[in-house]
Amino acid sequence: MSKAIVLYLHAHQPFRLRHYNIFDAANHHNYFDTDHEQDYNNREILRKVAHKSYTPTNELLIDLLDKHPDFKLNLSITGLLIEQLENWAPEVLESFKRLVATGKVEIAAETYYHSLAFFYDRAEFERQVKMHEQKIQDIFGVTPKVFRNTELAYNNELANWAEQAGYDGILAEGWDPVLSWRSPNFMYRPVGTSHIKLLLKNYKMSDDIAFRFGNQDWKEWPLTSDKFSHWLNETTDAEIFNLFMDYETFGEHQWEDKGIFQFLENLPAQWLANQGNSFATFSEAIDKYESKDFIDMPNTVTWADTERDLTAWLGNNMQQEAIRELYALGDKILASQDLKLIDDWRRLQTSDHFYYMCTKWFNDGDVHAYFSPYSSPYDAFINYMNVYHDIVWRTDKVRA
Repeated sequence: MSKAIVLYLHAHQPFRLRHYNIFDAANHHNYFDTDHEQDYNNREILRKVAHKSYTPTNELLIDLLDKHPDFKLNLSITGLLIEQLENWAPEVLESFKRLVATGKVEIAAETYYHSLAFFYDRAEFERQVKMHEQKIQDIFGVTPKVFRNTELAYNNELANWAEQAGYDGILAEGWDPVLSWRSPNFMYRPVGTSHIKLLLKNYKMSDDIAFRFGNQDWKEWPLTSDKFSHWLNETTDAEIFNLFMDYETFGEHQWEDKGIFQFLENLPAQWLANQGNSFATFSEAIDKYESKDFIDMPNTVTWADTERDLTAWLGNNMQQEAIRELYALGDKILASQDLKLIDDWRRLQTSDHFYYMCTKWFNDGDVHAYFSPYSSPYDAFINYMNVYHDIVWRTDKVRA
């Protein structure tokens, strides 16, 4: 039986808020650029991640695509990251362009601002998807055919929207409670749709690379490309292996000295050594593999935390209040026709801001703390709401 790896890497960096106190409100409207040494410097973070992850990963991928004619991959890149690369690391953006120019890398559609707008403001969600599509067309010269929502947040309603919007495929988490006895290693169709196909992340095998790779306490450590390919080859109930992970897995989340780049470098040769094995873009997999069944996800499933729901961003009162109040401003903000105000409001929709406010404990809490620039979820909330109050003040001033 032929088997294909559908490798998908997601690249995103938010515009993090600077330290903003209530006395700044109505006086200073610079939320994202740093004025103080203690603030997170978005430019320096971007350059650090580019140095550790994007640059070496792209160089390696370009080399692998040239060396192995049958190697393919997929990526998504948010509008916010593209903006930062344009401003602070144009040479890195050029390397992404070179990847796509090979013709063997497919880009997925998503929201420009990495937002949860689908669940709060459908018209705003559609505007952001269109903005992203236009940006991808302008930068890379391609139009996405497959959709992924922020944080892989998916439900039946989103699948129906994506089909009506003209997409050929959509991505989701292959979550066991939803799949039941079924395997994520096949193509599916969302319930209630007529033609769009559903690619489900094999989270166990994806997370072996993205999260467990450098853990010396893991019983399978060290993970080699030979061992990993063997696991896939020994999996008989499979046609496709959807390996979805953050781009920053390579070099940032899993450091170079852990051997992550050697793993990636050797994976294509190891996998392609078996006759019938291949790599596929989203569209190639959609065209080749028939749907095995319909998948019903009435409730939203994401790729985050042990619950795989929206609680990583909306699980406590702080998060719910912050996002509810922000979207409530939408009509007034857009009516202002103030482009800077509108852009600031949309940057505040980025899901990372609400992720930092999460109050979960144990392993999930550790992951949230790792990514947060704040000392506590409460500090993240207070800083965010200080900015929100200034957004309200600016909106009222424009309307006065």
